[in-house]
Amino acid sequence: MMNDLLSDMLARIRNGQHARLSQVECKFSNLLFNVLEVLKKEGFIKDYRKIGTVNKPALEIELKYFEGEPVIKNLKRVSTPGRRAYSPINELQKVQNGLGIAVISTSKGVMSDYDARIANVGGEILCTVY
Repeated sequence: MMNDLLSDMLARIRNGQHARLSQVECKFSNLLFNVLEVLKKEGFIKDYRKIGTVNKPALEIELKYFEGEPVIKNLKRVSTPGRRAYSPINELQKVQNGLGIAVISTSKGVMSDYDARIANVGGEILCTVY
Protein backbone atom coordinates (compact mmCIF):
# COMPACT_ATOMS: atom_id res chain seq x y z
CA MET A 1 0.00 0.00 0.00
CA MET A 2 1.28 3.43 -0.98
CA ASN A 3 0.96 6.16 1.65
CA ASP A 4 2.83 9.02 0.01
CA LEU A 5 1.54 9.37 -3.55
CA LEU A 6 3.26 12.72 -4.11
CA SER A 7 6.74 11.29 -3.40
CA ASP A 8 5.95 8.37 -5.69
CA MET A 9 4.89 10.72 -8.51
CA LEU A 10 8.00 12.89 -8.12
CA ALA A 11 10.24 9.80 -8.19
CA ARG A 12 8.51 8.55 -11.34
CA ILE A 13 9.04 11.91 -13.06
CA ARG A 14 12.73 11.97 -12.04
CA ASN A 15 13.29 8.37 -13.16
CA GLY A 16 11.37 8.91 -16.40
CA GLN A 17 13.45 11.93 -17.32
CA HIS A 18 16.65 10.11 -16.44
CA ALA A 19 15.61 7.29 -18.79
CA ARG A 20 14.52 9.87 -21.44
CA LEU A 21 10.92 8.58 -21.51
CA SER A 22 8.28 10.67 -23.26
CA GLN A 23 5.62 9.91 -20.64
CA VAL A 24 5.13 8.26 -17.26
CA GLU A 25 2.08 7.01 -15.35
CA CYS A 26 1.19 7.26 -11.68
CA LYS A 27 -1.83 6.80 -9.43
CA PHE A 28 -4.52 9.47 -9.35
CA SER A 29 -5.38 11.82 -6.50
CA ASN A 30 -6.76 15.35 -6.46
CA LEU A 31 -3.57 16.67 -4.83
CA LEU A 32 -1.41 15.18 -7.59
CA PHE A 33 -3.76 16.60 -10.22
CA ASN A 34 -3.39 20.09 -8.71
CA VAL A 35 0.41 19.79 -8.41
CA LEU A 36 0.60 18.76 -12.08
CA GLU A 37 -1.52 21.80 -12.99
CA VAL A 38 1.07 24.06 -11.33
CA LEU A 39 3.96 22.25 -13.08
CA LYS A 40 2.24 22.60 -16.45
CA LYS A 41 1.42 26.27 -15.87
CA GLU A 42 5.06 26.98 -14.97
CA GLY A 43 6.33 25.07 -18.04
CA PHE A 44 8.04 22.11 -16.38
CA ILE A 45 5.89 19.42 -18.06
CA LYS A 46 4.13 19.31 -21.44
CA ASP A 47 0.77 17.96 -20.39
CA TYR A 48 -1.06 15.48 -18.17
CA ARG A 49 -4.36 13.65 -18.34
CA LYS A 50 -6.53 11.33 -16.30
CA ILE A 51 -6.69 7.80 -17.68
CA GLY A 52 -7.89 4.40 -16.51
CA THR A 53 -11.22 3.16 -15.25
CA VAL A 54 -13.57 4.67 -12.71
CA ASN A 55 -12.41 2.18 -10.07
CA LYS A 56 -8.68 2.54 -10.85
CA PRO A 57 -7.91 6.01 -12.20
CA ALA A 58 -4.36 6.99 -13.10
CA LEU A 59 -2.47 10.00 -14.42
CA GLU A 60 -0.41 10.06 -17.60
CA ILE A 61 2.29 12.76 -17.55
CA GLU A 62 4.05 13.95 -20.72
CA LEU A 63 7.60 14.98 -19.87
CA LYS A 64 9.25 18.02 -21.41
CA TYR A 65 12.75 18.24 -22.88
CA PHE A 66 14.73 21.14 -24.35
CA GLU A 67 17.50 20.31 -26.83
CA GLY A 68 17.56 16.72 -25.58
CA GLU A 69 17.95 17.68 -21.91
CA PRO A 70 15.16 17.44 -19.30
CA VAL A 71 13.56 20.77 -18.39
CA ILE A 72 13.42 19.72 -14.71
CA LYS A 73 16.94 19.72 -13.30
CA ASN A 74 15.98 19.01 -9.68
CA LEU A 75 12.72 17.84 -8.14
CA LYS A 76 12.66 17.52 -4.35
CA ARG A 77 9.95 16.66 -1.83
CA VAL A 78 10.07 19.08 1.13
CA SER A 79 7.10 18.24 3.36
CA THR A 80 6.76 14.53 4.13
CA PRO A 81 4.07 12.64 6.07
CA GLY A 82 6.49 12.29 9.00
CA ARG A 83 7.74 15.86 8.93
CA ARG A 84 5.46 18.59 7.65
CA ALA A 85 7.03 21.87 6.52
CA TYR A 86 4.87 24.98 6.82
CA SER A 87 5.90 28.54 6.05
CA PRO A 88 4.20 31.92 6.41
CA ILE A 89 4.47 34.05 3.29
CA ASN A 90 7.02 36.49 4.76
CA GLU A 91 9.46 33.63 5.55
CA LEU A 92 9.07 31.83 2.21
CA GLN A 93 12.45 31.67 0.47
CA LYS A 94 12.98 31.73 -3.29
CA VAL A 95 14.18 28.54 -4.99
CA GLN A 96 17.54 28.96 -6.77
CA ASN A 97 17.25 32.76 -6.52
CA GLY A 98 13.94 32.77 -8.39
CA LEU A 99 14.93 30.32 -11.16
CA GLY A 100 12.83 27.53 -9.66
CA ILE A 101 9.48 27.29 -7.90
CA ALA A 102 8.11 25.85 -4.71
CA VAL A 103 4.71 24.16 -4.92
CA ILE A 104 2.64 25.18 -1.90
CA SER A 105 -0.66 23.89 -0.56
CA THR A 106 -2.52 26.92 0.79
CA SER A 107 -6.00 27.63 2.04
CA LYS A 108 -6.73 28.95 -1.47
CA GLY A 109 -5.53 25.79 -3.22
CA VAL A 110 -2.27 24.41 -4.56
CA MET A 111 -0.13 27.12 -6.19
CA SER A 112 3.43 28.18 -6.93
CA ASP A 113 5.38 30.32 -4.48
CA TYR A 114 5.08 33.28 -6.87
CA ASP A 115 1.28 33.03 -6.90
CA ALA A 116 1.25 32.58 -3.10
CA ARG A 117 3.21 35.81 -2.68
CA ILE A 118 0.68 37.63 -4.89
CA ALA A 119 -2.24 36.13 -2.93
CA ASN A 120 -0.37 36.84 0.35
CA VAL A 121 -0.95 33.35 1.78
CA GLY A 122 1.46 30.82 3.23
CA GLY A 123 1.02 27.11 3.64
CA GLU A 124 2.62 23.70 3.42
CA ILE A 125 5.63 23.51 1.08
CA LEU A 126 5.04 20.33 -0.91
CA CYS A 127 8.05 20.29 -3.22
CA THR A 128 10.64 22.43 -5.01
CA VAL A 129 11.39 22.34 -8.73
CA TYR A 130 14.11 23.92 -10.86
